[in-house]
Amino acid sequence: MELADIVDLTTYPIEDPEFRARLKQTYQRDGVLEMPGFVKENAISDIRSDGLANQDQVYAKTEKHTVYLSPQDTAFELDHPRNRLVTSSKGCLTDDQIAEASALRALYDSDIFRAFLCDVLEEDALYEYADPLSSINLHFAEKGQELGWHFDNSSFAITLMVQAPEQGGSFEYVRDVRDADAGEMSFDAVGDILDGRTPVSQLDADAGTLVFFRGRNSIHRVAPNEGEQTRILAVLAYNTEPGISLSETARLTFYGRTG
Repeated sequence: MELADIVDLTTYPIEDPEFRARLKQTYQRDGVLEMPGFVKENAISDIRSDGLANQDQVYAKTEKHTVYLSPQDTAFELDHPRNRLVTSSKGCLTDDQIAEASALRALYDSDIFRAFLCDVLEEDALYEYADPLSSINLHFAEKGQELGWHFDNSSFAITLMVQAPEQGGSFEYVRDVRDADAGEMSFDAVGDILDGRTPVSQLDADAGTLVFFRGRNSIHRVAPNEGEQTRILAVLAYNTEPGISLSETARLTFYGRTG
């Protein structure tokens, strides 16, 4: 499958250095980059059909976690922002469940697409995960399911909306809440966000929208899906070094299996 069959290269000429430079500037400034209609309608339709056809294989899980995605710390009270628990509930199809002929896999593996990512994200190179589960994931959120407030451990995330919900399911975020590298966890600011005292930015993406998000220091969540239509989101995960696997513990937690 050719990249031109998947990506709207007229609107998004991703091989053009000037175009890449403009997007990089936007991403550096805002910490989020939204590209509506990046993937063509026919390709998104095929990706959605493949996902729905395999929905009986989805691993679904509901869990409680801190916004820091780390165990609770006994140095703090249970109701302290460091230890407060939020709920995440979703289903997932893993890389080994994505068809070899899928447009999603062709996009992920494209050298042109990967070079575009490197330019915009300012990375020297990007590599797939060495384990068989983690590179491409399809996330399914049924009515009532959500992704609780959290910070990412990775420096960037790349997602593609495959099927938008009819109601709810918005991506919500607050930029630059903490400075993880400096060890500043911003507990007071996190508490205000959890208690609804802080205005949040909101992104409601249509199918075909590619999003880059810098979530290590910007707290974010996916609000509960309030409609009957399943929210389906593809996560394209890369590493900046070759040969890296998600740990067996993490794979068991996220996918219910190690391989």
